[in-house]
Amino acid sequence: MNNPVIKADLGDPAVEQGADSLAPGAADHLNFVKSFYESAPVDSTWAGRQYRKLLAHYYRILISADASVIEIGCGSGELLAMLPNHDVSGVDLSDRQIQRARQRVPHGVFHVQSAEFLELDRTFDVIVLSETINFLADAQAVLRRLLKISHPGTRLILNYHSNLWRPVLAVARWLGWKSPNPANNWFDTEDVWNLLELSDWQQLKVQPRILLPVPVPGLAVLANRYLAPLLPWFCLSVFTIARPNAPRQRRDCTVSIVVPARNEAANIAAAVRRVPAFSAGLEILFIEGHSQDDTWQEIQKSAGGRPGIPIRCLRQTGKGKCNAMREALEVATGDILMILDADLTSPPEELPKFYEALAAGKADFANGVRLVYPMEEQAMAFFNLCGNKVFSAIFTWLLGQQVKDTLCGMKAFFREDYRRIVANRPYFGDFDPFGDYDLLFGADKLHLKIIDVPIRYAARTYGATNIQRWRDGLLLWKMVGVAARKLKFV
Repeated sequence: MNNPVIKADLGDPAVEQGADSLAPGAADHLNFVKSFYESAPVDSTWAGRQYRKLLAHYYRILISADASVIEIGCGSGELLAMLPNHDVSGVDLSDRQIQRARQRVPHGVFHVQSAEFLELDRTFDVIVLSETINFLADAQAVLRRLLKISHPGTRLILNYHSNLWRPVLAVARWLGWKSPNPANNWFDTEDVWNLLELSDWQQLKVQPRILLPVPVPGLAVLANRYLAPLLPWFCLSVFTIARPNAPRQRRDCTVSIVVPARNEAANIAAAVRRVPAFSAGLEILFIEGHSQDDTWQEIQKSAGGRPGIPIRCLRQTGKGKCNAMREALEVATGDILMILDADLTSPPEELPKFYEALAAGKADFANGVRLVYPMEEQAMAFFNLCGNKVFSAIFTWLLGQQVKDTLCGMKAFFREDYRRIVANRPYFGDFDPFGDYDLLFGADKLHLKIIDVPIRYAARTYGATNIQRWRDGLLLWKMVGVAARKLKFV
């Protein structure tokens, strides 16, 4: 085949010369794909449109409506046209397909470029590769290129076909239900994970979706919403979400430590004394929640207890721990927000571990885990321990990331991410009396990297726990239902 060497952007001689860096077979493949799509239809078949609607349904769940989005290999813009986002861009190597995309998505910005030689002068919140990886001449080179249009909070979302569906898709093409396509790559999940690792992307989660790609009445919802999460090996599309492997590096973060306190009078002074001075800009926010002892008086006494560390004293206006945390987090000023229970069963001395996990860029959300080290005697009742282990396994499956302990009172996250969690809170509703699940579900919805930080768990030395085992156990099952309905069975 004697096609001319493909250009990343038509008319750019510098990029034309760069094509020589591709292996000969890869360059031939790239030119063939370009030629194919210059003469391919710009509108999908009926079955293809139904499949695109299903893909768009999941992308709308995965992408915040206010995010800036670019689709690499956008074709004629069918997927982008179904997203609610206003700041959208598309890249495709076919000028003919891009012309149709500009008609279909008039508010979008489109570029005729090949992904292997992508050159753009901005970054995006979300980068989408919807089956594009199937046709790339050099997938590793493309993934490396995408780092140039990403920032530390960028999420790469790609979907590709499962190899199990190859014969089914071949029959669909033969019947005319699926548009023809050039010879394509067939990656499995391990291949994609490996490519991401080689290209400095960190895989966050994998979500197989879509058992039935056409709308069969009475079966499509059952298959795609309820059976697909239970039968992931048989799904057609595999969604993978990743973040840059060199995320935000912030060594000098300021920190706000929020301490909800109800009937914890004897623990306040110890909390002030035991918090390590691990950040140059550190503040402690006590928020008292309708105590029946002298907790509020003790908090006021503590205000000058640590020279160089401001201590703010708040009184809760609403009810419940979740409300107390929200009221305090709303006025916290630190780059990193931390939560510490006033009962001190999660030792304040462990807080620097959470700071390092975030400030070093190892995670976006640090979650304390009490279930690793041996506990002090009577620190946790046997049935509570069993329940925590069961729920940790369930929530790890629901969230797609390891969360070994959902109710540990020690957590840390960036304030800017907390603002985004608050903005996305209507998706779940006001469902959580504890506050832990509001944060964990919100972090998962934003595809934040959650990391477990093992801590020592101590027995309470003053007062009684506010947790009621059987009542709160029922509430935990309610949390399972919320997570399943909003994150898994969608």
